[in-house]
Amino acid sequence: MESLKQESLKQSFFTRIRSNRLTTTFTLLATLTVGVLAGSVLTSSVSGKEQKVDSTDARPIVIPSPTVLSNGFSEIVKRVGPAVVNINTESIPKQAVRKGRRITPHGNQGGQGEDQQNPGDMQDFFNRFFGGQGGQGDDDQDGGGSERRALGSGYIVDPRGYIITNNHVVDKADKIYVKLSTDPDNGIDNGRPATVVGVDTETDIAVIKIDTAGLKAPLPTVKLGNSDGAQVGDWVLAIGSPFGLSQTVSAGIVSAKNRSIDERDESGRANQFQKFIQTDAAINPGNSGGPLVDMAGNVVGMNTAIYTQSSGSQGVGFAMPSNIVAKVYNDLIGPSHKVIRGSIGISFQAAQSSAVSRMYGFQNGGVIVSTVTPNGGAAKAGIQPQDVVVSVDGRQIKDGDDLVSDISARAIGSTVKIGYLRDGKQMSATVTIGDRAQTYADVAGNDQDANSPQESDAGQTKLGITVTALPPAAAQKIGIKGGVTVTSVTPGSFADEVGLGKGALITEINRHPVTDEASYKAAVSGLKMGDDVVFVIHGTGKSSGTNYIGGTLR
Repeated sequence: MESLKQESLKQSFFTRIRSNRLTTTFTLLATLTVGVLAGSVLTSSVSGKEQKVDSTDARPIVIPSPTVLSNGFSEIVKRVGPAVVNINTESIPKQAVRKGRRITPHGNQGGQGEDQQNPGDMQDFFNRFFGGQGGQGDDDQDGGGSERRALGSGYIVDPRGYIITNNHVVDKADKIYVKLSTDPDNGIDNGRPATVVGVDTETDIAVIKIDTAGLKAPLPTVKLGNSDGAQVGDWVLAIGSPFGLSQTVSAGIVSAKNRSIDERDESGRANQFQKFIQTDAAINPGNSGGPLVDMAGNVVGMNTAIYTQSSGSQGVGFAMPSNIVAKVYNDLIGPSHKVIRGSIGISFQAAQSSAVSRMYGFQNGGVIVSTVTPNGGAAKAGIQPQDVVVSVDGRQIKDGDDLVSDISARAIGSTVKIGYLRDGKQMSATVTIGDRAQTYADVAGNDQDANSPQESDAGQTKLGITVTALPPAAAQKIGIKGGVTVTSVTPGSFADEVGLGKGALITEINRHPVTDEASYKAAVSGLKMGDDVVFVIHGTGKSSGTNYIGGTLR
């Protein structure tokens, strides 16, 4: 009986709770409803429509006159900016043959075009930046595919049309175009055709030239300063075309000087002539080749590389000092259009521990020889591996950079007295200076100039075609002296644009008879950008007449 009472009390208790909960809910809803109604009544006089308000006492906003700020950045940009140009290039994919095996060329050096075989390696992040490489596409194993386009920057140093930029901006480019600051930026016009005057792969510097005929006014130029005067902490401006956005300016400071990047060329040799100015001015893909300017408006460097883990600016950029740029430029505009450096024909390890110098007795400075180039100046003078070079013409050398700087500046064929240690004994030898490029070419077993295109590739590079000689019997059968037959046409090339197709039989180029491959190469080798090129095509089969196909080489 007692349990029934307790159960009845529990049910009564929960019933009251449910009843109170419902009461509370209804009370809350009623309160909200009253609030909404009250709000509607109180705001009934307010409308979303414009109200009649007396605004005669309001004062209009006045745009003030332009104010010239005190930092001087804008004045510098006004002076330097007009001489900074946008460079865009087109590269036609093609096959290449090296050391007996067929390869396809990699993309131009740049933030996204650099070989990255080891993604975890720090070196992979020392990227060259060549704007637009992300859109170049993959290598085409068959040598076909569309044109590859890329962007960079440069600056005019001579009103006759001479422009300085990076070698990796124009390297392997089939067509080069330059847009001046005054040219329309409509995304349609490529710009003015440019030709390469000379390049120096050791410093990644190139000189190109545009035709100034027809310009209404002389081209603006920059003024190169003395990069030795740039100090860590100085303000600098970077001007260029990051991501194709021309005339873009960023500001920063000189973060460090004489900075080396452990980067090697295709043969595995370290770049011993690249000592950079480091800056935190924002530099991105497309800035490559643009100027780094000090607060006096002088160019103290050329933006060349960035350290990044994202292919964009992370505040660590590198610019080639203007003093190096000026020296290389003067050589490239000379008769040989190349930089000639001296060499004694040795190699050495750049960085060594102090234990090595103590063991071999050159604590006060010197270079221990790793290898000696056969038939080089050092070899002929009797210098051997493990000898320690300690002086040049009686001057004590500090390290490998000091030795290279001294020897490379000397004239080819001149002699120098090299002081060295062998087994701790002081010795000396008179060494004849050789051509550095030739020395390393001999070591590689290639006596060709690395900067000169192969003659057999001239037709493919300039015209975009490969040919084969017409057999004498076939020529006699159709009644001609000879000719060459087009065996392939690269899509997007000059030949493709003018309608020169595979199988065409070429008998003349620019009124020069073409009877075999030798005469074809001779006719093509003299062609340059801007030339008119006319092919005489001999018809075959039913079409036995003569056709003329031509265009302007761009």
